[in-house]
Amino acid sequence: MIELMFIISLLLIAILIALYRKVSMELEDTKFAKHSLSSKYGKISEQFMPFMKDYPYDPQNFRFIGTPVDGIQFEGDRIIFIEFKTGDSRLSAKQRGIRDILSGKKIEFKEIRIK
Repeated sequence: MIELMFIISLLLIAILIALYRKVSMELEDTKFAKHSLSSKYGKISEQFMPFMKDYPYDPQNFRFIGTPVDGIQFEGDRIIFIEFKTGDSRLSAKQRGIRDILSGKKIEFKEIRIK
């Protein structure tokens, strides 16, 4: 009788472990899908942000480049690198590096002719 209860207990523990693993894997898949969808939403919405009413510049002078920053705004007296962020998203390390280069005025203009 004790042996039977021991075997049943082991089976129940094994079933619980298997269920836990399955639920954990499904939860990870859901988290990945949510993150992926969020990234896709961000990439799509970035292209429309210059046309929103709160955009402070003339959207006709915005050029979308996508990466490593979203785009460049050409104003009469300056050129502005634009990175759109929503929610609590932050600049990537590469974007922070670009910001620092621009802040340090380490900028050049090169004309390259192809013959």
